[in-house]
Amino acid sequence: MPVLQTDQAGFLLDGQPFRLLSGGLHYFRVHPAQWADRLHKARLMGLNTVETYVPWNLHQPRPEQFRLDGGLDLPRFVELAAAEGLHVLLRPGPYICAEWEGGGLPSWLLAEPDIRLRSRDPRFLAAVDDYFRRLLTPLLPHLASRGGPILAVQVENEYGAFGEDTAYLEHLADSLRRCGIDVPLFTCDQPSDLERGALPGVLATANFGSRAAEHLAELRRKRPDSPLLTTEFWIGWFDRWGAGHVVRDPDDAARELDELLSAGASVNFYMFHGGTNFGFTNGANDKHTYRPTVTSYDYDAPLDEAGDPTAKYHAFREVIAKHAPVPEEPVPARGPKLALPPVVLGESAELLPNAAALAPAVRSPRPLTMEELAQDFGFVLYETVLPAAGPVLLEVEQVRDRAQVFVDGRPVGVLERENHEHALAFTAPAAGSTLTVLVENQGRVNYGPGIHDRKGLLGKVLLDGAEPAEWSCRPLPLSSLADVPFAAGAPTPVGPAFHRGGFEVAAPADTFLHLEGWTKGNAWVNGFPLGRYWSRGPQRSLYVPAPVLRAGTNEVVVLELHSAHRARTVEFRGTPDLGPIGE
Repeated sequence: MPVLQTDQAGFLLDGQPFRLLSGGLHYFRVHPAQWADRLHKARLMGLNTVETYVPWNLHQPRPEQFRLDGGLDLPRFVELAAAEGLHVLLRPGPYICAEWEGGGLPSWLLAEPDIRLRSRDPRFLAAVDDYFRRLLTPLLPHLASRGGPILAVQVENEYGAFGEDTAYLEHLADSLRRCGIDVPLFTCDQPSDLERGALPGVLATANFGSRAAEHLAELRRKRPDSPLLTTEFWIGWFDRWGAGHVVRDPDDAARELDELLSAGASVNFYMFHGGTNFGFTNGANDKHTYRPTVTSYDYDAPLDEAGDPTAKYHAFREVIAKHAPVPEEPVPARGPKLALPPVVLGESAELLPNAAALAPAVRSPRPLTMEELAQDFGFVLYETVLPAAGPVLLEVEQVRDRAQVFVDGRPVGVLERENHEHALAFTAPAAGSTLTVLVENQGRVNYGPGIHDRKGLLGKVLLDGAEPAEWSCRPLPLSSLADVPFAAGAPTPVGPAFHRGGFEVAAPADTFLHLEGWTKGNAWVNGFPLGRYWSRGPQRSLYVPAPVLRAGTNEVVVLELHSAHRARTVEFRGTPDLGPIGE
């Protein structure tokens, strides 16, 4: 059985020198029917290992539920890696960052109003211990100590950038061991945070994307008796709404890689293949201003969002070949892509009038948060009665994250967390008019103290200085669209609405949904949630994996939150548009 060991010179596998040549590949960001393809391309680039985070929030959506099926079948992903001849680095968190919703922490933790995440809060630790037990028990046969591919397991994630509590990290390490993890453990931190995030007796590794020689020398000074490993060698970056598409020159990244490998270090690319934040799963950052991440997690990685090798893939393969054997098999060409004539979305259903058919409402003297409504993703629809006609000032203490405001179904304005907006003035046409506030969770913060990120309308909500006596709070997770009452021939809706159309496919292949003329919302193909679109960019298309399509008739649904263009058409094209390049 392969056992990973460490010494000053590097890693040993079965007593023989071994260099980790690894790449990040998040199974939960890739359609499961495409896992084998991505793993095969990892080996062909010269990698001997793949790394993956584990999103606690998807695997355990409620405290009493746990999933290891479909796109969350982690044991199958690990088995496919082994079948391809690859080892695995497992990063189960509990916190993963990853530009993922809430850093992977499940939203139900935040139903406790004063819980302290990533700490020794007994409620948090009890939940983590339960999560580890449920996750790791089925993975034990896949540990390297038992003949499987999992060589090592990470403790927490970049904890030194968040806190300094060795006892907390010790509890996590002990919990992993109690669950049967007997392979090496490791931590990862940026070089300046290394000591705060390290744990005695556990391999400490460094994360960086440039100045490799300098950072490796610093790691060697701090850990003279340990091998050199960068767990996150940043070879690209993620995008946020309202900024430019971030890219990194392949030759520049390849030079840094050559410098790193020439120093004798092991490496894990972050990312080898980024994939997609399907559905509502993107995270956000909040360093005094809230910034949500886009749907695409292309990351300017060696494999692009559709799994095709890029110039960076070939540049890295050439560098790796200077330091280790690379398979002689040819690199696969770009996969086929599908392009179709414009698709008319001729059926519609307005959201506000039909909301009652989608989910029941909860009455409350104040707006309830998503977490109080046992809701992870999507929207909350709040309603209350306006007491009088005339001018009204709406004040909201905290909007999390984007609130569209309506009076008797007509839009009167938007409040955005990103713009630090808290107040809106409008006119009520009559006493007894209905005030409706549709709040979108645009992604829970995934980094820093902002991870305590509850969603909805938080704090006091005032109408002309007074709190309404009662609210209707309706969770709209939109996990299924089966109850949406579509109808043909309706005029173009004024407010939020679903739009549906059909299209024919002869042979399924990857494609990209373009929504020119649409403003903001979400899209589904055959019930599969592609993710969010937004005309502010940079991203201007949504990736559609080939396995989502079927030969024959297919269906596309768009939830447009504002207004669609009059023609109500979308296009499936063979090329993506991730937007103009910027900082």
